[in-house]
Amino acid sequence: MEPVVVRPFQPTDLPGATKALVEVHKTDGYPVEGVDDPQAWLRSEQVVAAWVAEADGVIVGHVAIMRPDGEDAASLWVRQSGEDEAHIAVLARLFVVQAARRRATGRHLMAAAMGHALANNLRLVLDVMAKDVAAIRLYERLGWRKIGETTHHFGTSQSIPAVCYIAPNA
Repeated sequence: MEPVVVRPFQPTDLPGATKALVEVHKTDGYPVEGVDDPQAWLRSEQVVAAWVAEADGVIVGHVAIMRPDGEDAASLWVRQSGEDEAHIAVLARLFVVQAARRRATGRHLMAAAMGHALANNLRLVLDVMAKDVAAIRLYERLGWRKIGETTHHFGTSQSIPAVCYIAPNA
């Protein structure tokens, strides 16, 4: 496999990103929602910026920065810090197919998003399902700090425990 290249998302990336998302859902159960209409989930109107990871001409990963839209991590950080929500963004839609893992793909995607946030004076928050231990390890290795726990509600009366994080100050 060629080196993984992280670059800004282009509209022509949507089919490849959709395929990768569906693959990750099958292998990891992530996301718990959004796979019924993965294109709409990836291109939500809340997306501020997004990046893909590509290897051998195939999309193998994705990450987005989104405007807060009722996420517990954003609300929790506003209450804890007093920061204005206008300067907070949510890191979301991070996924990497199994074949591209252990190649620092997730770390490179995170670096792109964190660099964008820093350049645009945005403080990143996220929530992660407590079951996604590998993702939690990645965030903590990158200096993200746990700010609380919540319950992520989805579908019809479904829920799953989640953990909220704040990006490190740069």
